[in-house]
Amino acid sequence: MHSEVIRKGVDAAPARSLLRADGLKDADFDKPFIAIADSWNNIIPGHLGLNQIVEAVKKGITEAGGVPFVFGVPGICDGIAMGHRGMRYSLISREVVSDCCEVMVLGHAFDGWVGVTNCDKITPGMLMAAGRMDVPAIMITGGAMVAGKLKGEPIDFQTVYETIGQLQVGKATEQDLHDVECAACPGAGSCSGLFTANTMACLTETLGMSVTGCGTCLATDPRKLKLAEETGRRIVELAKKGITPRDIVNKHSFHNAICVDMAIGGSTNTALHIPAISKDFGCPVSLDDFDQISRQIPHITTLRPAGKYHIEDLDRAGGVPAILNRLIDHLEDAPTVNGRNILEIARSGRVLDEDVLRPLNNPYHKQGGIAVLRGNIAPLGSVIKQAAVTPKMMQFTGRAKCFDSEQDATAAIKSGKVRAGDVVVIRYEGPKGAPGMPEMLAPTSIIQGMGLGESVALITDGRFSGATRGGAIGHVSPEAFEKGPIAALQDGDIIDIDIPNRKLNVRLTDAELAARLRTVKPVVRPVVGVQKKYRELVTNGVNGAYLE
Repeated sequence: MHSEVIRKGVDAAPARSLLRADGLKDADFDKPFIAIADSWNNIIPGHLGLNQIVEAVKKGITEAGGVPFVFGVPGICDGIAMGHRGMRYSLISREVVSDCCEVMVLGHAFDGWVGVTNCDKITPGMLMAAGRMDVPAIMITGGAMVAGKLKGEPIDFQTVYETIGQLQVGKATEQDLHDVECAACPGAGSCSGLFTANTMACLTETLGMSVTGCGTCLATDPRKLKLAEETGRRIVELAKKGITPRDIVNKHSFHNAICVDMAIGGSTNTALHIPAISKDFGCPVSLDDFDQISRQIPHITTLRPAGKYHIEDLDRAGGVPAILNRLIDHLEDAPTVNGRNILEIARSGRVLDEDVLRPLNNPYHKQGGIAVLRGNIAPLGSVIKQAAVTPKMMQFTGRAKCFDSEQDATAAIKSGKVRAGDVVVIRYEGPKGAPGMPEMLAPTSIIQGMGLGESVALITDGRFSGATRGGAIGHVSPEAFEKGPIAALQDGDIIDIDIPNRKLNVRLTDAELAARLRTVKPVVRPVVGVQKKYRELVTNGVNGAYLE
């Protein structure tokens, strides 16, 4: 085992001496050393309960004959960072989390590690580290919060933003907004819809990197601590047997994860995270894989933001095993950290609510959640959560209204300068241009709240929150900063969006676009520190904003 270099022999005496200061005894130096990456903080609601999970993981590790060690990992709450310069650090934090795990696990020669995680960038960052290091590892996600309740109806974080839009057009009062604000997020857990955090929790379980039942188990459910103890016991077993993440996750695992993603209508951010994670596991997938599978796998749930249900309903309906059971004929067998293969788990899954998880022959939509659009605006690709688009917006033609920042676009939308028939273009918000590819829940949700969801589209080289719905197209590549075609768009240009045929075009000739691009002077925002390094290394959105 890796830790023998600090546990055994004369040369390890200095390390053992320091470890004795941590409280280790002679008997402990014959046991596997297991690290726990704890992303607890009291900023992110999804992380409030992680310390209790850590204690349960430690208990499981100790019972199984291992020695647990805990280190901290940073995390950003996308909701709190939304709409200001803090959001430019959110996607960057995925790489920071990944690097922190690598530094601590390899720097201290641990035999295995557990990622205690939740929320949008922390879970994918830890998965990237797991694939890259290939040291025995398991993830345990902290779980979703219960949905808020207001006047007997379920609400969530997305409701807050959409109420702001209603306020702008007189459909809500400031008191209404205050009531929603106070009720939408009732306690610990990741935001209660199928937003990015909960999508990634489900996909982590599907990849085989968390124990069965973890992905949809709520933060406040007593089962979560039982799953944490099981996680602790399992990681010791994996460490003793030398079973690493690359022994578990392979190309079949990623195929299965994308199938589940399409079936549940997950966040468009998975089109960033899954490609990036797959690269670190040595079996890269691309947007073409997403689009191909999306055409084969129907959308069988209707969770927020696409519909009325929340994660608690998906858990009640049978969770990830039930989803796998629905998809069993489309899955490819692969190992999991449970010691059971994915098809075995799928066969044991039971669907307990036929409306929350419909059969494949009676889906909510005939195609999967995400569509990949290409055309002269996005030659390399762009993504949209088609499961959250109304039929009216599946094919749409409108006039461009161009903005070089999210803040300018949001101000224009709120002031009434954006009207029915417009296509809002937000650029210089890509991985390099922003930098950090901020997600934009404010403009998309305000459009919905103002009643423009079926008459206004939005395209950007940035990205969207998992809570975004409507005709919102993100990840446009190449981005404006790299003189992609989106940089050449002007107010009044006619833009055609055709989701069924996967097209995104402006009515300009190649020659007209080229002529405009020759005169474009990219917006260059000053950067320092981590943003400067990120801009130099990051690839475009269709490559998962991966650092080369």
